[in-house]
Amino acid sequence: MRVLIADDSTFMRQALARAVTEASDLEVVGRARDGREAVAMAKELRPDVITLDIEMPEMDGLTALRHIMREAPTKVLMCSSLTQEGSVQSLQALRMGAADVIGKVNGSTLPGGRSFHEEFIRRVRGLAQASRDTAPPPAPRSARDSFQINPAHYDLIVIGSSTGGPPVVETLLTALGPRQRLPIVVGQHMPAVFSKAMADRLNELCSLPVIHAQNGTSIEPGHVYICPGNEHSHIVRYAGDSLRLKVGEEPKDHLYHPSVDALFSSAAQARGKKTLAIILTGIGDDGADGAEALRKSGATVLAQDQASCVVYGMPRAVAERGLASAVMTPDEIAKILGQFGKSAIAA
Repeated sequence: MRVLIADDSTFMRQALARAVTEASDLEVVGRARDGREAVAMAKELRPDVITLDIEMPEMDGLTALRHIMREAPTKVLMCSSLTQEGSVQSLQALRMGAADVIGKVNGSTLPGGRSFHEEFIRRVRGLAQASRDTAPPPAPRSARDSFQINPAHYDLIVIGSSTGGPPVVETLLTALGPRQRLPIVVGQHMPAVFSKAMADRLNELCSLPVIHAQNGTSIEPGHVYICPGNEHSHIVRYAGDSLRLKVGEEPKDHLYHPSVDALFSSAAQARGKKTLAIILTGIGDDGADGAEALRKSGATVLAQDQASCVVYGMPRAVAERGLASAVMTPDEIAKILGQFGKSAIAA
């Protein structure tokens, strides 16, 4: 699988190229020093994946991304600084068509014990495999046209998302009206500074208040909570049937932060059959075990369909284990969520 690396730092180009070269199933087909070279090489070499630095001379990463998506559409992994400005630019890149974003922490150990290079290769490999996956989508477990839902049955909505997820989460949440009564908790794989920027943007766009959660945050009706990155969030029921978020390092050995499995499993314990869970695009299978716990409790699980996924990993794991109540496009899921606001108006 063929990778093009674009970074203005000679050190980073060499470090990323070395990591790719050490992976037996990947090869470096080009190294670009700036955005202009990246665009030219993307058109000439047609790689499976491009890793693209955001801050580069001549042509910055966002401008290069715009040209690449228009002239040589490719799976693009943006490499961003772990700063507030970098996180805002990263979210913009995802809205422009980038498949994923990774924070530059070269030489550091990430949550879960992985090195930056290990995580970098995991992302690159997942995107490269997705770009070559031309298999037809599997038949959904249940026909989406026949799926029906009774909003009055539910007390909680949980959403799990990873690679390619932020624009889909934005589509779902901006479809909600101000009268939507249920709390919504979103677990999106990303560093904490990125999840904070995501919460801030969604709070500006959505009719409902969107909060970047922290340990002990009270879960209130009609609010959206974005789980902080680098840690795991658990929904805990307290006396009087109130809910709070417990945020911490456990489970320490989990690869993905925040863990969708941990979020979904805690929702199964806290609200059980009164939970509506949604699993969105992403590399890996995080969320499948949590979805199983939810289904055993009588909850409803919706999975994003393959055609609309950047990477059909997480939804595939749920669907292939027979855990999806229905497999849907983001627009179809948004229509389902829209019924909750209508139900509140009718009430």
